[in-house]
Amino acid sequence: MSPIKDHPLRYALANELHARPFPSLTAPCHAAYLAIKQPVDASARDRSADRDHLLALLDRYGATHPKPGATHWFGQLGRHQLKWESHTEFVTYTLFGDGVAERPFDGSTFAAFPEDWLAEAPGVRMTSALLRVEAAPSDEALEDRLAEWFVPESLACSRVLDDSATIAGDFRIDENGHMRFAVFVRPDIGPRRLGRVVQRLCEIETYKSMSMLGLSRVRDLGKGLTEMDETLTRIMSDMSGQMDGPATSADDTLTSLLSVSADLEAMAAKSSYRFAATRAYEALVNQRIEILREDRFMGLQTFAEFMMRRFDPAMRTVMATDQRIRSMSDRATRASDLLRTRVDVERSAQNQTLLESMDSRADLQLRLQKTVEGLSVVAISYYAVNLVLYMASPLGDAAGLSKLVLTALLTPLVILGVWWMVRRIRDSMDK
Repeated sequence: MSPIKDHPLRYALANELHARPFPSLTAPCHAAYLAIKQPVDASARDRSADRDHLLALLDRYGATHPKPGATHWFGQLGRHQLKWESHTEFVTYTLFGDGVAERPFDGSTFAAFPEDWLAEAPGVRMTSALLRVEAAPSDEALEDRLAEWFVPESLACSRVLDDSATIAGDFRIDENGHMRFAVFVRPDIGPRRLGRVVQRLCEIETYKSMSMLGLSRVRDLGKGLTEMDETLTRIMSDMSGQMDGPATSADDTLTSLLSVSADLEAMAAKSSYRFAATRAYEALVNQRIEILREDRFMGLQTFAEFMMRRFDPAMRTVMATDQRIRSMSDRATRASDLLRTRVDVERSAQNQTLLESMDSRADLQLRLQKTVEGLSVVAISYYAVNLVLYMASPLGDAAGLSKLVLTALLTPLVILGVWWMVRRIRDSMDK
């Protein structure tokens, strides 16, 4: 034993790389594939319901159960082998069986999934597919089978993995509700290589279907996004004075801008997960096709060319809408900032005007105060002279001064005293 302590997740993380092995298949054989997804908020679904649904199927055939918390299982299910995988947003079931039906893509191949068990699925069918694997015939016979089994207009066909197999599919849902894929193999292809080809076809179909959910979200957002774009354009035109009619007040415009910004942020928040998942699924589709190393077969379009013509435009639409939401959100934010700046400048100008008016009023009040102050000196002096005159009258009589002369002598002194007293009081209040 090593003296160093292992990280608690070391073995679990190492084993995760080997958790989903490819099946080993030998031609002729067939496969039935099913992907189930919760309609809403699938990433946060109750995964115990997925496990219970799997156990219900295994119990019908007396198969062993997976370990608690397992995200994959592979084992015998009656005459078939079953591969079950739990992914972030969906679960997949793949049945592998030996031999092929006399009737190509016979819907009875899917009968290993009981109807009542399908009806109790904790979700809805995201996609399902039938795969037929047989030895490669001559090119002429292969061309006849492709024309009989698939819709020529959307048929994609190519030689893969150094001409060890030929794959074909038209990505159309047949009358039984399934996609159809055919694999024609050379005698020297190995069981694991064949299993990888079949697994890749299932993955391409699943990730393609999951990616297209982003396009559905774009269509749901289209009308509301256009209305918000028009509203934002109208608000910005009004801000620049390009609108006819009376201009909207800055406060009302700012309120409208903030409302549009909030709606855009809410839209971005609701769509960010789906758009991010779409980008991830798109990358997986392209990666799975790339590793097949396609070569053209009899002038037919390859899987990569089919995706370039039919799938890539949808993905570009999703990415363009995601970018449009971000761009509109940035525009609304910049417009709000500009409008706030304009409102602040206007309010600063109003405040400056108000301050100037207050200064003018303060000057007026100061002049009025000084006027009142002068009048108060006169009024106080008038009463003070009378009081002092009463007190100084005996002294005036003794000095032989008449009342009029005494009043004339005392009045300047009283006024000067009152003025000095008022000035002292005002200076003390100013300090």
